[in-house]
Amino acid sequence: MLRHLTNRVIHALPSQCMVCHAWPAQPICGHCVDRFAQPQPRCTTCALPVPLGVVRCGSCIKVVPPIDACLAAVPYAFPWSDLIVGYKFHNQVGRAGPFALLLRSTPWVEPALDDATLVIPMPLSPERLRTRGYNQALLLARQLSPEKTDGRMLLRIKDTPAQSSLNREERLSSVRDAFAVDPLLSSKIKNARLVLVDDVMTSGASLFAAARVLRAAGAAHITAIVLARTE
Repeated sequence: MLRHLTNRVIHALPSQCMVCHAWPAQPICGHCVDRFAQPQPRCTTCALPVPLGVVRCGSCIKVVPPIDACLAAVPYAFPWSDLIVGYKFHNQVGRAGPFALLLRSTPWVEPALDDATLVIPMPLSPERLRTRGYNQALLLARQLSPEKTDGRMLLRIKDTPAQSSLNREERLSSVRDAFAVDPLLSSKIKNARLVLVDDVMTSGASLFAAARVLRAAGAAHITAIVLARTE
């Protein structure tokens, strides 16, 4: 309750837009949402941009991903890329709330959260968590759905290089056997509708590897929700 009241007070206070620095404004003002965060047609299972009227990209037709849907709020480009770097690597954890609001404004995200049994953030390895001090995906998931979020279910059991530094083949190889489901909690995943949350999707290798583990544990439906998608 205290967290809920604190968030209400914070959102009621005047703020400065993180993008254009307008004052007073919401953390991301309406003008910047209209300019930089307009919904665009995306592949339903990997969130890459597609022409209007196209449901699924060629790659996903050839090799069907292990998720049922994939939703992205914005492209990983100006101005979002710099803001996400600050959030992810420079302790700008206060951006989780505005980013979650941006995600909730994305078509089909609200229904996915409403229908979910559990919201599961992409985990960090213990080594990466010690270095960074927090899991940015977990903070985002808690802002999206605090009651349904569980950061204990999915484990990252292998530390891997940053995906952005690898080519496609290296990404696929690096995340092989990188994830596991906590065996003491796996019964909660069976027949569950899951939302898998991450901040940035690059090739999809990590998300898809995690989804395969959740499928093997019995998940009935998996929707991936990401703040930004590289294009």
